[in-house]
Amino acid sequence: MIQDIPIQYFLIVSTIMFFVGICGFLIRHNLITILMSIELILNSVNINFLVFNKYLFPNQLQGNFFVLIVVAIAAAEASIAIALFINMYRMYNNIDVENISEMKY
Repeated sequence: MIQDIPIQYFLIVSTIMFFVGICGFLIRHNLITILMSIELILNSVNINFLVFNKYLFPNQLQGNFFVLIVVAIAAAEASIAIALFINMYRMYNNIDVENISEMKY
């Protein structure tokens, strides 16, 4: 089933996801949307790991293990970042990146 789809299609989707994540990271000013952009970048990397593992080494699972590691790191990163964002919002009533210089203790 997945062997019928050419590798180029997966790489195109992954590249589009990666650049949308980069644009969201650079353009957006809200920390939540920046975090979502980072997650989008990590998911595009996961697609690359899985596709290259499937097409280049079909009987091995190294790509799957890398994906599990990336997902675990992304989950830890997201939970810590959301906790920090909640504390920042409680202290300053704002989580925009533009106002970070005004956020002093």
